Amino acid sequence: MVKEESAVILDFLPYGYPLEKKMMPLAQAIGTNGFTLLQLVPRRDVRFEVGEIVYIGDDKRDKVQYILGRCPRENLTETAKGQLAEFIEKSVEKDEEKFVKFFNEAQAINTRLHQFELLPGLGKKHTIAILKARDEKLFDSFEDIKEMVPNLPSPKSLIEKRIIKELTEIHRHNLFIS
Repeated sequence: MVKEESAVILDFLPYGYPLEKKMMPLAQAIGTNGFTLLQLVPRRDVRFEVGEIVYIGDDKRDKVQYILGRCPRENLTETAKGQLAEFIEKSVEKDEEKFVKFFNEAQAINTRLHQFELLPGLGKKHTIAILKARDEKLFDSFEDIKEMVPNLPSPKSLIEKRIIKELTEIHRHNLFIS
């Protein structure tokens, strides 16, 4: 599991969850390193802004009193879900090299299922086409993948959709979230 040093605020609930009896301020956030969904409790009289990056490491935290724990996926607010999609899009764009490496190194999970088939919208035909193209030459960018593999949906959006699915639903196999 990745140790998070900072998190992006997805939503701030100044009175906590509406249906719970506790009325303490709470923020839903996502760790910037390992995409960990977290619940953060702010220091007294501190308000978070959506999209703000806050320090949550081991040293003295200026805005966060403590980390309440992981944020259950079913508790994510609609605002948080919208911010999550935006954050994931920026992260995939920023770490393109890491995700292109996934396309260059992905392996079969078992004799019937390949990691590529876990990406939304990809099946056996796309998997075979990607493997064939990869055998000829390793991919350099998302654009390179798109050019070398005919009829493939946008590799960037495939990765984004899969990460969001892993964060919001329970899956047997996770590719990007631990």
